[in-house]
Amino acid sequence: MGQAPIEKKTGFSHLIAAATYSAAGARRLLSESAFRHELIAFGVAMVLFTVVGASFFQYVAMAILFLLMVAFEALNTAIEEIVDRVSPEISEMGKHSKDLGSFAVFCLIISNAVYAGYVLISQFV
Repeated sequence: MGQAPIEKKTGFSHLIAAATYSAAGARRLLSESAFRHELIAFGVAMVLFTVVGASFFQYVAMAILFLLMVAFEALNTAIEEIVDRVSPEISEMGKHSKDLGSFAVFCLIISNAVYAGYVLISQFV
């Protein structure tokens, strides 16, 4: 006997379901040590921005860059989970997929660091 089809939610219940799925994704991402390190680095950057008197725009730009990094970290984690599920054996294609996801996150880490460094240095020039 087959399973009953999943009922598609609409309206407000769809919004609640989507928020629940997003919260579950955030909890999953928090289990990644790399993400926790990025979160700590963002907190340190915000404290340093306060110390040097960064502008509101600089805080907003840093927050946007950080949220982009969070999104890329989430996608990278999803790629890793899919590769591990579909191809548990070590394969060149699986390695490339994981490496590319990691490189995307690395690019955003560098972007965050360069921008934070720019803001911190520009306050003293």
